[in-house]
Amino acid sequence: MPTEVTLLLNELREDSSNRDALDQLLPIVYNELRRLAGSFLNREHAVSIQTTELVHEAYFRLTKQRSVDWNNRGQFFAIAAQAMRRILIDAARARRSIKRGSEKVPISEAPNVSIEVDQNLLDLDNALAELAEFDPDQAKLVELRYFGGLTIEQTAEVLGVSPATVKREWSVARAWLFDRINRT
Repeated sequence: MPTEVTLLLNELREDSSNRDALDQLLPIVYNELRRLAGSFLNREHAVSIQTTELVHEAYFRLTKQRSVDWNNRGQFFAIAAQAMRRILIDAARARRSIKRGSEKVPISEAPNVSIEVDQNLLDLDNALAELAEFDPDQAKLVELRYFGGLTIEQTAEVLGVSPATVKREWSVARAWLFDRINRT
């Protein structure tokens, strides 16, 4: 049985200008999106995007999706995790561009700029893209766990596998990513 979130998402897919569905959806998913965003940003203290900014940008991108056949709430949050990853990577690339001298950074923003965190995030993104080439399921699992902050159980539900499978694959993916990132 579809949840209220799934029904509202389907209404938005049918008519993206449906303000009623949009107005009903945001309060339902907002806290969960904040939790997902906060989960990542709490681990990456130097990332200069605020939780609210990340949530709003991700929500904006999600509601503009035209070709998604929203199956359930889990799929929505999986795509939200993917959107947050893209936003964070785009922000890291933009800050790296600024640091290279193409643009000056005001002194008031200097404490928010972290070369190490940005580079680590970009290294992870590159390794994750490489992982996705030969094992898209593991890459999606990492995206859900790392960028989305989903638990083992939530990830298992979204992927339609057992929690034991998620634990095993999470361990393998983390080891592969660690090796790949430290090899570069």
